[in-house]
Amino acid sequence: MKILVTGVNGQLGHDVIAHLQARGVACKGVDIQDFDLTDAQQVMQAVKAYAPTAIVHCAAYTAVDRAEEEKEKAYAVNVLGTRHMAQAAQAVDAGLMYISTDYVFDGKGDTPFEVDDPKGPKSIYGATKLQGEEEVQKLLKKYFIVRTSWVFGLNGHNFIKTMLRLGREGKHPSVVDDQIGSPTYTWDLARLLCDMIVTDKYGVYHATNENLCSWYEFACAIFQTAGMTDIQVTPVSTAAYGAKAARPLNSRLSKASLDRAGFDRLPTWQDALARYIHDLVQA
Repeated sequence: MKILVTGVNGQLGHDVIAHLQARGVACKGVDIQDFDLTDAQQVMQAVKAYAPTAIVHCAAYTAVDRAEEEKEKAYAVNVLGTRHMAQAAQAVDAGLMYISTDYVFDGKGDTPFEVDDPKGPKSIYGATKLQGEEEVQKLLKKYFIVRTSWVFGLNGHNFIKTMLRLGREGKHPSVVDDQIGSPTYTWDLARLLCDMIVTDKYGVYHATNENLCSWYEFACAIFQTAGMTDIQVTPVSTAAYGAKAARPLNSRLSKASLDRAGFDRLPTWQDALARYIHDLVQA
């Protein structure tokens, strides 16, 4: 087994490589400094040179608000880049794992989305990630599509780090309270991805830490866990907050596909948050 991991400088790619190395699996992490995802020839050459058994494609354009203005760039990375990676995987007969998002759904209702529920992205980011899924499914038979949500990791920027910075600055943030989902620690998600990639249980999956909360509840828990109990968080509606890109109000994702395949669910987000805050202090 030899695994290529894209987006190794990001939160998830960093942790996937760490898990693979800890397991003694031959692997290579690549990022923008190694080749340009939007250049089909560069991607093909790089993949053929390494000739992996499988590819974990974590690289993506993830700036949700900026994507509304940089539509071409988001499309180039999330759609064309994924197409190029799938074509290269096809050329070397490698399995491909594509990391996707809850943003492919319309965010309506209050029940968890199943993997095959109708899609309806409300943002450029969500639309390009869905198109990336379609490229993978069109070109390959050996693929995993893993949708996740609200990720946080040690390597990179995320909501927790932003909240802690604001708290240290003595600021009292306003946070939306009508978007519901599951915060997901990339360390936990990466473990599951490494369990999956060495199997042939191909298909579409949802993977997040267990339990649900709003961003407001998550922010309160962050300050509580970090011992910053003097920081007050003000709940606001999504409409009042006024972000450029539409966010799904319902980011609940059903884990039935994980259960059917016999993969372990991730720990609760509360457990993950406690470990993450501890790991941040140690880092």
